[in-house]
Amino acid sequence: MSAVDTLALRIAEVRAAVARAAEAAGRTPESVTIVAVSKTFPRSAVDAVYGSGLRVFGESRVQEARDKYEVPLPGDAAIRMIGQLQTNKARQAVSLFSCIESVDRPALIAALDRAAAGSDLIMPVLVQVNVAREPQKSGCAPCDAEALVRAIQHSAHLRCDGLMTIAPLVADASDARPTFAGLRELRDALQQTLSIPLPVLSMGMSNDYGVAIAEGATHIRLGRAIFGSR
Repeated sequence: MSAVDTLALRIAEVRAAVARAAEAAGRTPESVTIVAVSKTFPRSAVDAVYGSGLRVFGESRVQEARDKYEVPLPGDAAIRMIGQLQTNKARQAVSLFSCIESVDRPALIAALDRAAAGSDLIMPVLVQVNVAREPQKSGCAPCDAEALVRAIQHSAHLRCDGLMTIAPLVADASDARPTFAGLRELRDALQQTLSIPLPVLSMGMSNDYGVAIAEGATHIRLGRAIFGSR
């Protein structure tokens, strides 16, 4: 089997698993966006995945994304920034990505707002929350999320679409459920407190996306399940 055929098979398997998880949760498969995490994989792999029907890709490094997409993807594709972003890369990030998922501090909000203003656009962002409070991971503390969402609200060129989290790596995917439930509950509370829609919950990766969908994930970030091992 060729590499392209292997990718297509993996994507078909993922689509089927997403459909089963969504339907079990009383949702439609279309309510879940698969983000193909293409970081470290070559452009040829991205093009093969695009050819198999996926349209949303996730990258973690500005320089890698700039080099990889020097020739842009077709207009119906989107690239999302899912890695930690330095403030001095904000201008490049705004020009490269359709959404910044990893907003976790006021300084980054300010930098992205200035960058988006310079490009005369409204930049969609997510607030990354370290629900599990793992010291080695990025993301704001849950208690700080409201202040960050408010700061984005007050920014002229940013729009907060929702929240993102990375669950702990666990042997049993069900052990990640409290993290995903915690993000959903935080989102629901923020919607009520701030009276704004926060429709996006980006949560769930290759080892736990079924549980994330059960808890309300709208975007799942899959690397290994699509591209194979790095």
